[in-house]
Parts: sequence; C-alpha cells; structure tokens
Amino acid sequence: MMSHSLGIAIESLVAALLMLTIGYCMLLNKRLKRLKADESSLKATIAELITATEVAERAIGGLRHAVRDVNENLGTQLTAATQMSLHLKKQLVEGDNVIRRISKIALAARPSSESATLATSNVPSAKELAAAAHAFSERRRTDGLAA
Repeated sequence: MMSHSLGIAIESLVAALLMLTIGYCMLLNKRLKRLKADESSLKATIAELITATEVAERAIGGLRHAVRDVNENLGTQLTAATQMSLHLKKQLVEGDNVIRRISKIALAARPSSESATLATSNVPSAKELAAAAHAFSERRRTDGLAA
C-alpha cells in the first residue's frame, strides 16, 4: 500500500505542477498578446515617422532649391543695382561739371558789375538745380499746367 500511496502522491504532485505550468503558460500567453499588440502599434508609429521624415526631406530639398534660386537672383540684382548706382554717380558728377561750366559761361557773358556780384555767390550744384527744377515742375502741375 505504501507504494500505491507513494504513486498517488507523485501523481498528485505532477498534476499540481502541471496545473501551475498551465497557469503560467496562460499568463505568458496574455503577455505575449499584449506585446504583439504593442508591436503592431509601434510598427504603425514607425511607418508614420518614416512617412513624415520623407515629406520633411522633400520639403527641405524644395527649400534648398528655392534658397539657391533666391541667392542667384538676388546676387544678379545686387550686381545690376551696384552697376546702376556707379553709373548714376558718374552721371551726377558729369552733370555737376556741365552745370559749373554753364555757370562760368553765363558769368562770363554778363556785364562785369553783375559778374563780380555773382562771382562772390556760390555756384549751385547739380543736385540743387535738380531740386529746384523738380519744385518748379510741381508748382506748374498744381497750377494745372503741364510741365
């Protein structure tokens, strides 16, 4: 009888261990299902991040292209503006010289008493004459006459 009761005890112990193993396997199964669910949501998040990264890279490429175009256009326009500014400066200097020569000719053509009086006054520069001409044309326009 002892061997029969020892067999039952061993069988009971094996059954209890099997029950514990089945319970632990069920717990592991639940955890694995949660990990699978987390894995699929993580994969979806990674796919969204990859898509967003690709869109951002395309946008950055477009911005780089736009910046390159703007730099080229601005460089060209700045060069043209600098050349125009230098050209205008030269023309102002030449205009100023012409005005001075005309003033000298006008002073030489006047009688000597007027020349002495005018010789002591300053000869107007091209800028002053241009401003006076502009003011005169504005007055003519406001009076209704074409300049």
